[in-house]
Amino acid sequence: MAEVLSQNEIDSLLSAITAGELQTREVKETVRSRKIKIYDFKRPDKFSKDQIRMLNNIHEGFARYANTYLTTLLRTMVNIDVVSIDEITYEEFIRTIANPTVIAVFEMGNLEGNAVIEINLSIVLTIIDRLFGGPGKALEKIRPLTDIETTVIRRVLLRLLANFKEAWAQVVELNPKLEMIESNPQFAQIVPPNDMVLLVTFETKIAESEGIINICVPYLVLEPIVSKLQASFWYSKTKKETSEKTRQDITSKLVDADVEVKAELGHADITVNDILNLEVGDVLKLKEKLREPIKIKVQDRYKFLGRPGMVGKKRGVKIIKSLTPDEEKAI
Repeated sequence: MAEVLSQNEIDSLLSAITAGELQTREVKETVRSRKIKIYDFKRPDKFSKDQIRMLNNIHEGFARYANTYLTTLLRTMVNIDVVSIDEITYEEFIRTIANPTVIAVFEMGNLEGNAVIEINLSIVLTIIDRLFGGPGKALEKIRPLTDIETTVIRRVLLRLLANFKEAWAQVVELNPKLEMIESNPQFAQIVPPNDMVLLVTFETKIAESEGIINICVPYLVLEPIVSKLQASFWYSKTKKETSEKTRQDITSKLVDADVEVKAELGHADITVNDILNLEVGDVLKLKEKLREPIKIKVQDRYKFLGRPGMVGKKRGVKIIKSLTPDEEKAI
């Protein structure tokens, strides 16, 4: 909120201007230097600043996944960075796209509706040239893709959609499905022209070629999960999943650990003198009765009760009960 001047401050300011101590030009220049952001009430912002930051984090993750995939696939340096996230109408998005281009329309899976990935032909032709064994130079003359080139780039797009799914996994489980590939933007009308969309723009460099990748998602598609695009939701879920993953990692390591198991048939209290006088054939009387279950130790802790027997030609113990913590302490 702008600061409101008191009456004394206003009087002092007017006096300074009248006395020539403050030039009116300075006041005008100060007003001009203010940053004014135009706000269109016909197109209100759909996402808060916090949500925009979350969307930026998600798509930075997508950029990393796509960067790794394309670098491995093309065996050359690839750099993909998020340069902007905007809220515009779908008509404005279509007007900014070159013709021809490569537009992949895909379903959002668990979210109702379609979205678009648009890749400049300069980038697409560079990818195709590398895959066909070339140095990775885009053609000087931009042209639509052939049927063979479309088939090749379809495989790349399917993997990019898998990267997109992975980037969104922290917020919602998506199952994106490629529907069609178009070269003319006018044939990719996924929502009415005046509908608001989220436009994420990536600056892409492959070897010596540069271009833009755009991801356009209608607001109506994201509306059911807008509440999840909060830092608190993100971090709480990440912490929970990290804890669960840690637990699973520890469990997987513990299940292969060797532990010592002992079955005690019984015990008796005797004096040292009796031990010294023991001879072959002597019998020690145990405190346990014959039909009582025997105690089983795991790493020197009583954990089970069982009955002795034979397993083939070897001695064995049949577990008949697991001891509770209180029963363990009572033994």
